[in-house]
Amino acid sequence: MKFLQPPGWLPAKGYANGVAARGTQIFVGGQIGWNGQQQFETDDFIAQTAQTLRNIVAVLQEAGAGPQHIVRMTWYILDRVEYNARLKELGEVYREIIGRHFPAMTCIQVAALVEARAKVEIEVTAVLPD
Repeated sequence: MKFLQPPGWLPAKGYANGVAARGTQIFVGGQIGWNGQQQFETDDFIAQTAQTLRNIVAVLQEAGAGPQHIVRMTWYILDRVEYNARLKELGEVYREIIGRHFPAMTCIQVAALVEARAKVEIEVTAVLPD
């Protein structure tokens, strides 16, 4: 895996501008903050994000991969104001579950998610090296 940083660009904070990778591609469908029995245990944004990230790690493990193999994340959030206001907490939870691995990321505020209680949905692409 190679992180792509054009010369002269300021470094991205908390994500990569691009990633090049070769190997088995793993596509993780949008995960939300419910447990394996599809039950929400909280309505808190940070706690739901933590559960969402744990769900992603569990799916990756089924392919023999881990967080270090993630090349792209797309976050769908309901409230960008809360997202920005809670970045410190979000960073702590992210590093606890994913580690200090910052792939290419996109974050989009949406009007609603399919599950009414969901506050965040994240989809991931990972590459398990050859």
